[in-house]
Amino acid sequence: MNDSSPAPLAVPVLDVWCELQCPDCRSALDDLRALRARYGDRLELRLRHFPLEKHKHAFAAAQAAEEAVEQGQGWPYVEAVLGRVEELDREGEPFLVEVARELGLDAEEFDTALIDGRHILIVDADQAEGKAIGVTGTPTYVIGGERLDGNKSQKGLRERVEEIADRLLAEREQES
Repeated sequence: MNDSSPAPLAVPVLDVWCELQCPDCRSALDDLRALRARYGDRLELRLRHFPLEKHKHAFAAAQAAEEAVEQGQGWPYVEAVLGRVEELDREGEPFLVEVARELGLDAEEFDTALIDGRHILIVDADQAEGKAIGVTGTPTYVIGGERLDGNKSQKGLRERVEEIADRLLAEREQES
């Protein structure tokens, strides 16, 4: 069948370079929730991992987040862990498994995933890409080719992201 109608244009993507043991990323949660509420499926919010060496449980947390994605609960898991960074600081990997259990996920599978390292390549790839585009801290947002660093200040960032998203959506409308 030859359908000559043009392919639907991709929605704009907001990459959020994040680290689940980062207090600044926790501060950004309200902005991320507001962006998801405002744009829904008109803006793809993609969590990208950028674990920092100064946080010893961040790499494991990134792997756990990928397991949550695999089990269909990526954002709820990320929000639950970010909301309790102090517990992650204190308890480490057992806390990550406990959050999975609290959300009704397969906690044993989380434990196994952290042991066998099945998600390490995804985390490593994100971190390498982040470094390649100049990410130095978290949270950092990339939308429409523009990098916005939230690790210095969150002030005005959501407005800037909305400005860019609105422009990209308007351009998309004109093209269709």
